[in-house]
Amino acid sequence: MTSPKPDAKSGVKTLGIRLPDALHAQFALVAQLDGISLGDAAIRAVELYVTAKTQESDFAARAAAALDEIEREAAARRGAIESLFGPADQLASTGKPTGGRSRKTGAEEQ
Repeated sequence: MTSPKPDAKSGVKTLGIRLPDALHAQFALVAQLDGISLGDAAIRAVELYVTAKTQESDFAARAAAALDEIEREAAARRGAIESLFGPADQLASTGKPTGGRSRKTGAEEQ
């Protein structure tokens, strides 16, 4: 399992981890024996972890529950914005909040 090398357009995140000395020594040795860098070995390890976790029997259900929670939070935030500025379609069509007070003068806007 090898991943394509990330390029500037695909985005890259940096991850710093602390390893116990003994585990780091083993990790470095295994990577050296495989002829790869520690960075490439870490990417392979993460890929294996993700693959293993996604194959667990309850993973899809946990992912669906996480998605449901994201949807609930988004709906709550949408409701908060709409209570301040009106429906999202009204806000999107004008590009600015409708009604309420002007920030500069405090006068009512129409």
